[in-house]
Amino acid sequence: MSPRVRLAATAAALILGFSFAETPASAEPAAAPAPAISLSPGEQALIRFRLPDRAALDRLVASGADLAARPRTDAGTVLADLVVDDAQLATLSRSGAVPVQLIQTEADAAARRPAAKRLAAAADTLTFLQAYWWTTGGRTFLQTEVATTATDNPDVEITVTWRTADGTTGSYPLVRFEDSGEYQYHYALPQPLPAKPVQVTATSSLGGKSRAVTPAVWPGATPPPAPAGYQKDFVSAYMTPTDIAARIKRLARQYPRLVDVLNLPNKTQGYRRTAVTYLGDPNAAAVVVESVKFGDQGFNGVQVRTVDPGAKNRPLSASYADRVLTIRLATDNAGKTISTTDDVANLITAKYPRRFRATVEAGSAGLPMPVVAPVRLDDGLKGTEVSKRPWTVQALRIGKVRDGSKIGVLAYSQEHAREWATPLVTLEFAERLLANYATDPATRELVDNVDVFIIPTVNPDGANYSFNDFNFQRKNMVNHCTGTNRDPRYRDQWGVDVNRNYTVGSYFDGYVGGSPNCLSAVYSGTGELSEAESNNVIALASAHPNVRFAMNVHSYGGYFMWPPGSYKADGRVTLPRPSIDESKFFLDSARRIVGAIAAERGTVTWPAYTGPVADVLYSAAGNSADQLYYELGIDAWDFEVGNDRWNEATQEWEGVGFQPPFDEAHAESQEYAGGLVELVRVAKQYQDEAR
Repeated sequence: MSPRVRLAATAAALILGFSFAETPASAEPAAAPAPAISLSPGEQALIRFRLPDRAALDRLVASGADLAARPRTDAGTVLADLVVDDAQLATLSRSGAVPVQLIQTEADAAARRPAAKRLAAAADTLTFLQAYWWTTGGRTFLQTEVATTATDNPDVEITVTWRTADGTTGSYPLVRFEDSGEYQYHYALPQPLPAKPVQVTATSSLGGKSRAVTPAVWPGATPPPAPAGYQKDFVSAYMTPTDIAARIKRLARQYPRLVDVLNLPNKTQGYRRTAVTYLGDPNAAAVVVESVKFGDQGFNGVQVRTVDPGAKNRPLSASYADRVLTIRLATDNAGKTISTTDDVANLITAKYPRRFRATVEAGSAGLPMPVVAPVRLDDGLKGTEVSKRPWTVQALRIGKVRDGSKIGVLAYSQEHAREWATPLVTLEFAERLLANYATDPATRELVDNVDVFIIPTVNPDGANYSFNDFNFQRKNMVNHCTGTNRDPRYRDQWGVDVNRNYTVGSYFDGYVGGSPNCLSAVYSGTGELSEAESNNVIALASAHPNVRFAMNVHSYGGYFMWPPGSYKADGRVTLPRPSIDESKFFLDSARRIVGAIAAERGTVTWPAYTGPVADVLYSAAGNSADQLYYELGIDAWDFEVGNDRWNEATQEWEGVGFQPPFDEAHAESQEYAGGLVELVRVAKQYQDEAR
């Protein structure tokens, strides 16, 4: 087993709480049955797993695993969407996790680039927290949440019974949902029904029974119809940061009286990496040699080698000339080379601290350093057409009056690099406001009275890496790792999660959902606001105090959320809750915006996925919506575009992934752009009522 495979497999096993050791071929245990889902060597994919128990999920969360959406409990087991490679898939499968859906592979993206014992207890009291129904695609769905007073009893079973107007009845079980060890409620995924439900009741295994409830229609709001000739559908392909920059330039040129382009103050690192190579065999003995500067700063192509001086009693030495670093190994009195990997790594770092750094490859410490023919340092970046310069992040400012006197709305997207559909949403939104200004009085009224700010790609460097090198890249490209974590085998795990790098409710303040591990999917950085990308969002919002509303566009899963977005684990203590009036405003606005999204193709954001981030998704320490809300007084929402799709044949909900086939991404851009237009209507109405 290679070191890379061994490391990945071990990490996966530890996450689920299992351990194993390599054994000789003669002692290998019988192979487990191969899972129906398989990956090629080195391939990564987004896969939905059925985990063996809730404890396995807790260990996943604690480890900083790359969870793509909120885990779900279904029929007594836990479903979690994970980005894994082939070794991790195999180990997880052997450890009891069952892969149930291959949502997306790396290859999919290429063609789209432009049971415990029952506790004795008294009867409990049941209360419906949610009971909503809706119709989409000719199908009626019901979703319910029920709370029991027997919060400490993990074995309470709750069943919901529904009835339609013609007397048809049915029932389904709910499952217990806990978060950070705290009971929240029992729930189920939306259930297909033959018709509109007129009554639901809940009963428990302890003898409890709820009062009968009439489910409400969801979302219960419909936007005004678009007039004849209303222009939309302005995106025709996925867009790289270079494409986005060109679109911004074109819009400014086409609509000079309505558009300003804002260059945000903090340039990003750029699509850059240091140049690196293995000096030796990483499966035997090797030193990782890395340039201090970026590869494009003259170090791509530099060579390094070790040589046998061919003489007795020679000291270890190094020279650098003509872009070749030569390491002459030490010899003993018999002329045999005696330098170790540690000796060589220490010499390179000490003698050339401004040019090179070197570390011993994991598993190679203290081994004899071999003679190695010249090997080439390279940054490994595949996007040869992408500029390597630091990137200026740009924002569009759209409005007839852009002097700060009108209420402001901020929409920003692609904090997470792999979420390719999100810039399509914000740019489609921008195009609709501008293209319809001259012909649609309703659009003109919005643009005349609201100051709209749009950042289509917050994280352009990570996006370039996602498009060209590793499509599951979530973070930016700044590598804060040290020591053996800089081994190039980890290149797809480097970077900072921009949406864990803000100051409110952060990992550094003890909140859950960030990580100090530089290889974690939710690495929070070296400190709060350590990254240019997060600073740019705050800089724009701070410089324009008229911004009263904001929407952070993410994918995937179909959520509509607002603060608080994080909590401390001990007691699940969230950031302060909004007031009753603020909470009502958040929910009332959500109904309007969710209704506008549904108007496009009937996609309904589930009521169970509508609410505070910490309640409907997970704790996200140091996220931008909390920063905007608590520090700047901005009502800040989050989209997660890409709602699960109902599969009538399998009678199951299926995920769409970060980079679905473009037809799906295009549909997401159209429906969620409509949601952003409705947000502008919300802002205008708020301004009108405040006068």
